[in-house]
Amino acid sequence: MCPSEVALPNSAAFPKIFCRGQDSALPVAEVFKSLQGEGFLTGTESLFIRVSGCNLRCWFCDTRYSSWEPEGKLIPVGELLSVVEETGCTHVVVTGGEPMLFPAVVTLTEGLRRLGSHVTIETSGTIYRPVFCNLMSVSPKLSNSTPPAERYPWWARAHEQRRHNPEVIRRLLREFSYQIKFVIDKPADLAEVESYLREFPEIERRRVLLMPQGTQLAELEAKRSWLEPYCREKGLHFCPRRHIEWFGGARGK
Repeated sequence: MCPSEVALPNSAAFPKIFCRGQDSALPVAEVFKSLQGEGFLTGTESLFIRVSGCNLRCWFCDTRYSSWEPEGKLIPVGELLSVVEETGCTHVVVTGGEPMLFPAVVTLTEGLRRLGSHVTIETSGTIYRPVFCNLMSVSPKLSNSTPPAERYPWWARAHEQRRHNPEVIRRLLREFSYQIKFVIDKPADLAEVESYLREFPEIERRRVLLMPQGTQLAELEAKRSWLEPYCREKGLHFCPRRHIEWFGGARGK
C-alpha cells in the first residue's frame, strides 16, 4: 500500500511551549497510514501519529518539522482517538519528535488500549512516563548524534547533557517489551554500541537493531555493506530503512 495522509481536525496551531503541562491535547505534526519500515514489525500496516517537539537535536534528524523546526496543530486526545477509530488500523505508532515530552501521551495511549490497538512508542529513552504500549522502541542517541558545537553551541551542550539517561533506560527495560535501535553512521560507532551494551547487561542482544544513518538509497547500501556482516558476527539485527526503499524520503512515509 502507498502511504496516505490522514486529515487532522481543524484545531488551533500550538504555541511555542507546546502546552507541555496539559494532559488533554498533543501537538501533532502529522497522522498518516503506511507500512512500518523499521524494527521487528517491519511491513505491518500502521497508523503513525507524529508528535511535534523534541528535547534533543540530532544533526541527522530526518523529521526536522517535529524537532528543529516544529510545526503542526494542537489536537485534543479525544479527536485523535476518533481518527484512529475511523481509519480502522489495529497497529498505532506514536512517534515524533519525542512523544514522551508530553503528559497527554499517557492519556492517548490509555485511550488506544481501550480501543484494542497495538501500540508502539518511538522514543530516545531520555524521559519516562507511565504510558501503555505493546512495544517500546528505544533509539538511544550515541555521541554521533550531537550537532556541531561551532554551529549550534547551545543545542550541542543541551543535547550532550540530555541524550543519555541510564535511570530512564533501565525503567523502560523493566516495564515494557522493547526493541533497541542504534543509528550507525561510521564503523567507529560500533565500539560505542558495545560499550553501551556493557553498561546495560540486562539488554538482550536479540532485541538490538543497528540501522544505517542516511536518507538516500546509495548511502544506505554503502553502509549496509559493512554493517550487516558486523550484525551477523555479533548476534545483532541489521535494521534496513524499508520505508525509504519503498517510498523514498518524502514526508509522511
